[in-house]
Amino acid sequence: MNDATATRMEAACSLLAESERRYLLYELAEHRDANLEDVVSQIAALKLDSRPALIDTETRQRIYVSLVHNHLPRLADYGIIEYDLRSGDIVLADGFDDIRPLLKQFKQTEDDPQIRQHSSL
Repeated sequence: MNDATATRMEAACSLLAESERRYLLYELAEHRDANLEDVVSQIAALKLDSRPALIDTETRQRIYVSLVHNHLPRLADYGIIEYDLRSGDIVLADGFDDIRPLLKQFKQTEDDPQIRQHSSL
């Protein structure tokens, strides 16, 4: 493995290590685009294992700020997404294809009830 490949792999793992970024990318992988307000609710629901309607305003605000000031710019810097804060539109960019296989593995792992059960112990 050359240095460039190793660096790309490390960057992909680093990007996907954060649950809020993974949850955002899960949503985008399924729909190709999303609105910021909608994904805030979805991410909060996934993080709290709850329904979006039950998420309180404080939690939504915290996740919104985290997305806007950290996760969206970071994903955009790597060419994974493009976003417009004025409209709230988020779309997948060409760089997403580079991390798609790894994201799929993360999703399968997180969706496995046996693994989820062991991680909560």
